[in-house]
Amino acid sequence: MENPKNQCSLPDHKNTNAISYCQKCNIYMCNKCQNLHTELFKIHQTVNLTKEIDDFFPGICKNENHLNNLDFYCKTHNQLCCAGCITIIKSKNFGQHSDCEIYNIEEIKEEKKAKLTENINNLENLSKSLDKSINDLKQMSEKINQNKENVKIKIQKIFTKIRNALDKREDQLLSEVDSQLEKLFFDEDFVRKSEKLPNNIKKSLDLGKQMNKEWNNDRLNAIIHNCINIENSINEII
Repeated sequence: MENPKNQCSLPDHKNTNAISYCQKCNIYMCNKCQNLHTELFKIHQTVNLTKEIDDFFPGICKNENHLNNLDFYCKTHNQLCCAGCITIIKSKNFGQHSDCEIYNIEEIKEEKKAKLTENINNLENLSKSLDKSINDLKQMSEKINQNKENVKIKIQKIFTKIRNALDKREDQLLSEVDSQLEKLFFDEDFVRKSEKLPNNIKKSLDLGKQMNKEWNNDRLNAIIHNCINIENSINEII
């Protein structure tokens, strides 16, 4: 955490960025100051400001004109304030906390300790409740996903049955079509025989006319034989 101006506390280095803070001395230090400070005060605890330290609390007022320790507590705003803030309130009767209840931090130590214990219990209960809620949500999510998969499987089974039934019905209909058409139409052998009928008729007709001219011919047996063939051919056609 940097000071309000992000500057070294040494007036001569006021335009130099601070890189560390000493919690014992309550000062911000640039690189040069930090090296000297480390040599002089080896046991002082310093914080590196170049790193992100969210829980670092310097303990001094953020008002750039104060830079005092936050030794007082404003109950109305539930925040700490410094002697500079209190001086302004007492001397001029104005400021952020002019109408507030102000206490020394020692006076509220036990109160805040009791509140801390209460808050710890509340946070532990909240943590347990939150863990249970998260676990319930996970179980619910797993059940929903399982139910989703079960519904998918059921739908797939239903449509598989429908497809199988349609395929079976298709085969039945195709078979019935073949059966009915075979009854309605002539078979291929009959068609082939029918194609020969015109030639057979013409041959029989020509033979009949020829025999009629030669009826008194001496070859009567041949003529009668041909008559029989013509009769058989007519019977086949009819």
